[in-house]
Amino acid sequence: MDEMQELEALIPKPGALGFSGGVERARHEMHGPFTLPPGPEAFSFALYQSTGVGLTPGHSLELLENSAVFERMLADIRAAQSSVHVLVYIWRPCELSDRVVEALVERARAGVACRVVVDPVGSEEIRGDRDFDQKVEKVLTGAGVEVHYFRLLAGKVLGRLLGRSHQKLVIVDGRIGYTGGFGIWKVWEGDGLKPDEWRDTHVRVEGPEVRRMQLSFSRHWQESGGGLIPPSAFPEAEPMGPCAAGFIDSAGKLGLTDAERMIRIVIGAARERIWIANAYFSPPNAILEQLEEKCRQGVEIRILGPGPNHDVPIMRASQRSTYERLLAAGARIWEYQPSMMHSKTLLVDDWLAVVGSTNMDSLSLNKLKEGSLVIHDASFVRKLARCWAKDLRHSKEITLENGGRTNPWRRLARRATQLVGQDR
Repeated sequence: MDEMQELEALIPKPGALGFSGGVERARHEMHGPFTLPPGPEAFSFALYQSTGVGLTPGHSLELLENSAVFERMLADIRAAQSSVHVLVYIWRPCELSDRVVEALVERARAGVACRVVVDPVGSEEIRGDRDFDQKVEKVLTGAGVEVHYFRLLAGKVLGRLLGRSHQKLVIVDGRIGYTGGFGIWKVWEGDGLKPDEWRDTHVRVEGPEVRRMQLSFSRHWQESGGGLIPPSAFPEAEPMGPCAAGFIDSAGKLGLTDAERMIRIVIGAARERIWIANAYFSPPNAILEQLEEKCRQGVEIRILGPGPNHDVPIMRASQRSTYERLLAAGARIWEYQPSMMHSKTLLVDDWLAVVGSTNMDSLSLNKLKEGSLVIHDASFVRKLARCWAKDLRHSKEITLENGGRTNPWRRLARRATQLVGQDR
């Protein structure tokens, strides 16, 4: 038995765990037609039925690429009058961190309530160092900023290790919200065109759904030991613009999470095109089958994933294991070349978009706490399409002849990554 066969033998075979398809999830599925009735109103009601959140009008949105998010964010933090709330998966000491710390310290000393929640897996504990504790937390708490860790890894139990918060939220005065793929670390500086500068996409929002983003933060805050946040941090929402939006807050559980429900409904709404840019694209078979069905319906499917610059090599192999069947169905696939492509966006037809933290892999969909903004706005979609056009100039199209076929290593990688995220 060679090394590859030995590795294959470690992965459960189809049906071995009561799952159909190896480590593919149990059949907690959304049944019925994949195609929704046409139009935003029907989509909003379908999303509401599935997640409890529909599309609410009255939002102003800004699409922010790469490090541009921090200039805008820091300006808002420095103008804060009552509260600043930060929830991130990764926060590590660097020059960018120093700038964020400086802004929070200045506001805290001016009497603004500043609260921070970080995930210890992304920010410190899993690496065995105390850089965040010593170089960031001490400075913040010394100035009056409250800092808490989400689910400390006492004993490093596997379920606790996987049950992390991957959300990225900044909320200022309960009126301005940010989400996307950002963390506070050096890789998010720059323009995404150098190997050590990640390509990412974010959104700034004003309007009613900021209140739901604030609710997500407050639930993290409570679980982290922070207690209740005063009502002043939840001001009554006022219409701020023409865009309709809904914030989908998802947490890992047995069965379908709101993250997977949201993605299934968004894909189901497509009539003309679905463009997916995702850092960890290896969705469960049910979503792959849905994409194949959309190809058969004549919908244009485009996938943009990371190329050779990837922070988790096994995830790239798992991603590439999906290519052969998608290409055979008629999808087109690109890999971003200059740096790690970390965006998590969907673009559907000419009116629907998603931007947030939700990756399209089993771990993100089944285990992690995630948040994404679903957007109905033609102008925003056009801006996102222009980002796509720019990214494709730095991407390589993958075909069956130049890397699109699967192999034993890719199949093994997919089985392993699906196993990590299985829902029971």
